[in-house]
Amino acid sequence: MQQPATGDRSTAIPSPDPSEASFDAGLYYARRCITEDPNWSLVTVPHLTELCLQHIVHNFEKNPILNYLLPEHQRKVLDRLSTGLPLAVTANLVSDEEYWKRCCTERWQLCDVSNYGDSWKRMFFERHLENILKCFIPNTTDPNQVLELIPLCKGYVRKLEIDQFLPPVKVDQKEERDDLSDTGSDFESGEVSVQHYDLKDLITALPHLEELHLTYGVKDCGMNFEWNLFNFTNQDCCNLAAAVKMCHNLKVFKLTRSNVDDEKTKLLARSLLDHPCLVELNLSHNLIRDKGAQALGKLISRSRLEILDLCNNQIHHLGAQALSQALAEKSTLTSLNLRLNCVEDKGGEAIGRALLTNTTLKSIHLGSNNLSEPTATLFSQVLAQNTTLRSINFSCNHLGLDGGKQLLAGLADNKTLTELDLRRTEVDQEAEYFIHQIVWANREAVRLQHPITKPP
Repeated sequence: MQQPATGDRSTAIPSPDPSEASFDAGLYYARRCITEDPNWSLVTVPHLTELCLQHIVHNFEKNPILNYLLPEHQRKVLDRLSTGLPLAVTANLVSDEEYWKRCCTERWQLCDVSNYGDSWKRMFFERHLENILKCFIPNTTDPNQVLELIPLCKGYVRKLEIDQFLPPVKVDQKEERDDLSDTGSDFESGEVSVQHYDLKDLITALPHLEELHLTYGVKDCGMNFEWNLFNFTNQDCCNLAAAVKMCHNLKVFKLTRSNVDDEKTKLLARSLLDHPCLVELNLSHNLIRDKGAQALGKLISRSRLEILDLCNNQIHHLGAQALSQALAEKSTLTSLNLRLNCVEDKGGEAIGRALLTNTTLKSIHLGSNNLSEPTATLFSQVLAQNTTLRSINFSCNHLGLDGGKQLLAGLADNKTLTELDLRRTEVDQEAEYFIHQIVWANREAVRLQHPITKPP
């Protein structure tokens, strides 16, 4: 390095050390800008389209512009929409099944969409409406909860299954009743002053309702049990009769385990006379006696009923005779269930005589009706002449050895019966074996004539 000359005022600049220069350059390029925003990150900023979709999803309740989006953008919005949005926003706007599937699976553990025509949206609205009705307390719950839901769900509800109707809350709690209440003596002590929820306004506003399954009672009442909790009052019956009469598209009506007696049965039967669509009526597990059965006999003659279930009632031979008369004269009935009644041989023989001429009934259940040999003898004639019957159930009766032989003789030339239940009927084992062979042969013949084709 040259030394500066004497008297030269300029100062020589030393040349930098190469190693020091490279170190400074590394520090320069390693510096980073630390933002004051704690949420700042190095992630690439989303596209403007993505930001817009996020904004639409976030503000969907205030501005639901789903129909203005392109199909691919609609899909992204629907996948992100919250299932907690008000139904007033989504009910008539969102038809996407995947969205309603999320709504169902997030709310209920068991979701069998096959019971709802494979429609998740239908499942959601039917179950949502059912839950509201099951928890509705007269004079306590706001009726607008139901009325405001009608415009949103009326296009999707086709079936309602309500297995609970809560009574009104008592203002004055009664004193505990004595031990006699356990025998049911307080059941007829009088009806509550306020009735259960009136379904008329709801049912008549559902144009697509085809099935209605009702049980007037309370589930899981525990130690708060009272007979009045299961009281289907006269006013309840009047309201329900008026409702089903106005429901012109109703095909299936089930009112079970509701203490329906003769008077209520007559009222319901009158409201269903000449109903244009009703094909199935289930009044099983009630208190129907002969007069109620007589009213139902008139209904059979003046309706399109195909299935009638009166299992576990109190029908005796007079009621069975009334039903038999309807079967013999004019009937579209294909299935009749009288299990767990007490028609006895007088009623059984009346039904048998009706089936000698009836050409519509395919299935009849007479289990546990205290039937014996006379009924079996008459049904042997039915088996020899009737070519419509496919199934007969005589289980838990007293047909006896001779009764079994009579049925076997009647089946000798029968080619149509494919089910005959003789369990616990005191029929001879050998006769039962031969009967089983004949019925099995008939069933196999039907199977070969109409083979079941598996879907591809």
